[in-house]
Amino acid sequence: MSHSVDPKADSAPGSKRKDFTPLIDHTKIGGTGPVRRQIPQYVTLTPPCAAACPAGENIREWLARAMAGDYRAAWDILTADNPMPAVHGRVCYHPCEGGCNRGEVDTSVSIHAIERFLGDMANAKGWAFKAVAPPSGKKILIVGAGPSGLSCAYHLARLGHHVEMREAGPVAGGMMHFGIPAYRMPRAELARDIARIEALGVKIALNHKVTDLMAEKTEGGFDAVYLAIGAGAGKHVDIPLREAPKILDAVRLLSDASKGDAPLLGRRVIVYGGGNTAMDAARTAKRLGATETLIVYRRDRAHMPAHQFEADEAMAEGIKIKWLTTIKEIDGEDLKVERMEIGAEGRALPTGEFETLSADAVVLALGQETDSSFLKNVPGLTFSWNGTVKVDATRMTGAAGIFAGGDMVPDQQSVTIATGHGKLAARHINAWLAGTAYVADEAPALVTGDMLHLPVYSDVDPKEQAALATSQRQSFDEVLSGLSEREARYEASRCYSCGSCYECDNCFAACPEDAIVKLGTGLGYEIDPEKCTGCQSCFDQCPCHALEMIPEDLHHA
Repeated sequence: MSHSVDPKADSAPGSKRKDFTPLIDHTKIGGTGPVRRQIPQYVTLTPPCAAACPAGENIREWLARAMAGDYRAAWDILTADNPMPAVHGRVCYHPCEGGCNRGEVDTSVSIHAIERFLGDMANAKGWAFKAVAPPSGKKILIVGAGPSGLSCAYHLARLGHHVEMREAGPVAGGMMHFGIPAYRMPRAELARDIARIEALGVKIALNHKVTDLMAEKTEGGFDAVYLAIGAGAGKHVDIPLREAPKILDAVRLLSDASKGDAPLLGRRVIVYGGGNTAMDAARTAKRLGATETLIVYRRDRAHMPAHQFEADEAMAEGIKIKWLTTIKEIDGEDLKVERMEIGAEGRALPTGEFETLSADAVVLALGQETDSSFLKNVPGLTFSWNGTVKVDATRMTGAAGIFAGGDMVPDQQSVTIATGHGKLAARHINAWLAGTAYVADEAPALVTGDMLHLPVYSDVDPKEQAALATSQRQSFDEVLSGLSEREARYEASRCYSCGSCYECDNCFAACPEDAIVKLGTGLGYEIDPEKCTGCQSCFDQCPCHALEMIPEDLHHA
């Protein structure tokens, strides 16, 4: 269906643009006439998907390669920033899609699904990372083999450093393995992504819990340390207990289920909490045999910390959610709960109205925290109130040469945020080892939806990932299928290439003076200043804002 309308109409965040007719501003100074006042210039700006990605992926560029069918090049571009696309394509909460300009028009590009497609293809074909830099002679110890530690190890190894990891658990992966159920993160795909990192020469010592950090550093001859302990301890709340039923911690339940050691929960299970872990715990309880699984949360759906799609998927599996309810007391199988209401500031306020619920087991999903007690004797380290380690802008702690990231530092907790921390820490560690400082390049200006010129536009429905058989919701088999090659390439073609020329020839066709010169496929265009009158027809016809009009005085400066 074709549209024509004002490109700035309905451009508020979350709204859909319905009119794409370009407006002509008669108040602006034109470029034609005896004196040219402006001239176009090709630019490359920052797309909102990349700006929103915690791992700093070059999303626009790898989508372009995927659209062209050059999947290996797309994977190489992607993994230059993120070494585990098969993992992130499944478990990342894809904030990139929340920023996608296409979301203002119909539906955001399914970036995570294409990332999963590339990751799965790499695993199926056995692709390896490109060659690393020559050996630097430096050794780095990484404590914790979760997403942040693995990311840091990968980037340091590619920079030529020798990396050794210490992991307290029996397998690498951290919370990706023990905190995310297998129906979301198949263990085989996780293991393949990790094995590829190990193939760079990264050594991972399993079942090795670090208790004396400085002794390990000294004895191993390490030049630097990166702390990447995950938030593997569940938070607790004081609830009066007269006679306690089976009370479990959600993090432990998910970990035990991953190991195949989950306890018997009984028929009726109540999960207390409203985050993503609560949703996973409830879905896991159902798979472990519970016939009645209820999530109890003190606020309403609009104020829950869980992502909307997590709640939708849980409810689709038959999980019930009792909003605006808090547990006040537990007496055997009986739970005294109080009805809550949302106050003006979004806080849950008690109403004094009570009722009784029954459960064979109660699972507490009230958040996670990091156990940093083994670091208390390290000179120079300082801690926040919640046990996280304080770091400076270079990710270094108060102890020289000891860096930290992921759940170890004050920040939001997610696999992708932790992965971004590991990448950034590797840059800073590499610079510190060389006696220099890492300074990131300043990102170009952001391209917003109202900067795109889409006078003619056709709706293109996204390719959805299909839910697998209903029977799989009773097991820990994966619940969402991946995209086929045709679907992935189609979905990649929905990208607007915001802020980057993709050689559509609109500017070339629009120029009335033949002032735009085609340089050849992949080489773009250039402006012939002897012919250009500054009329900005090229700018008005560029769909992705890869052109900007520059005042004549700046052009000659």
